Amino acid sequence: MISRRFFTLTAPLAAGAAWLSGCVGGSAPVAGSGSRETPPPRPVANPGWDAWVEGYRSRASARGISAPTLNAAFQGAGFLPDVIEKDRNQTEFKRSLEDYLSIAASDERVSLGRQMYARHGATLAAIEARYGVEGHVVAAFWGLESFFGTRRGNVPVISALSTLAYDGRRGAFFESQLDGALRILQAGDIPPARMVGSWAGAMGHTQFIPTSYLEYAVDFTGDGRRDIWSDDPTDALASTANYVRRSGWQKGLPWGMEVSLPGGFNPGLLGRGKGKSAAEWNALGVTRAGGGALAVGGSIIAPGGVGTPAFLLTQNFNVILRYNNAENYAIGVGHLSDRILGGGPVRAAFGPDATGLTKADRQELQRRLTAAGFDTGGTDGVIGPKSREAITAFQRSRGMAATGEPSPALLAALR
Repeated sequence: MISRRFFTLTAPLAAGAAWLSGCVGGSAPVAGSGSRETPPPRPVANPGWDAWVEGYRSRASARGISAPTLNAAFQGAGFLPDVIEKDRNQTEFKRSLEDYLSIAASDERVSLGRQMYARHGATLAAIEARYGVEGHVVAAFWGLESFFGTRRGNVPVISALSTLAYDGRRGAFFESQLDGALRILQAGDIPPARMVGSWAGAMGHTQFIPTSYLEYAVDFTGDGRRDIWSDDPTDALASTANYVRRSGWQKGLPWGMEVSLPGGFNPGLLGRGKGKSAAEWNALGVTRAGGGALAVGGSIIAPGGVGTPAFLLTQNFNVILRYNNAENYAIGVGHLSDRILGGGPVRAAFGPDATGLTKADRQELQRRLTAAGFDTGGTDGVIGPKSREAITAFQRSRGMAATGEPSPALLAALR
């Protein structure tokens, strides 16, 4: 549960744990494909960090952290310059909803999600019975946060949080998270060597930051430890369900759904906070995307404008936002949860992007670049860094201006 993401933005969010993947006003990144993990960063000598740690020990001790806990936690810990580099170079960008869903509900993620939902069905059913959060919804959080446990992070949390607290850009916040991490160690939930996570301290299958862990993590297995780090995802999934329940989840109420808007629909009716009952929307000609009358009310949004995919959002959508306050993320969780249950892709077309290319065009561009020897790293239609590098290399090979930007002209040159 990464709870308030500050990855591409900044924000000590509320209580959630998912604060590292996206954030206020931006589009939350989603865990990548496959089980690849980059090697953990190596600590380097830093006298300033050493001095800061000595000062911190006194403050932590005064706040109830024991000397044995501090000694065990900082044995082998060190300053991580890679963490500072990541913190200072968070790319500010807003990914389109089409691109976001291409990643969040990719064929690979949906396929794995259905497998994991089946494999852990009994556990998810037991969690649902206790917390009242549907199992496929919990699985969707898991899928977006860590690609179903395959991308949990391997950065030593004490080193990462102490590095960020020492650096000072958001020192008070990270020191509070460091306190939280030490309290977790002191409680015996995890030994220091196993406390690993993201570069900014989010941990486990559903990426809790320490303070969110302390507030919401549960020992569902009954072994005496709230273990969100284990290969067994049970405690992590139950902890996420506990967080979502306490945020106000209403069992049986959908997060929302794709809807079809009638011709001549008034765009002034769109927007969160402009909710109407199902009867009111039905009277205005709004239907489910696959046809049929609406059974629940809510607000309707169309991120790309009228004529692009539109979604009716319920109160449960707002609960997902408590986990990560990024609209694309919340739609991603909801849509992935539907796909895990067997639902299909978004029905309406997004249309051409700002470059004049449709998703099919972008996928063709990637296929042709890769076939020409310029590997794009995939053909999902999302023009990310790898695709831009391939475009740049192709343009240089042809004596073209090396912009790295896709365009209809570039696609024509590749045909």
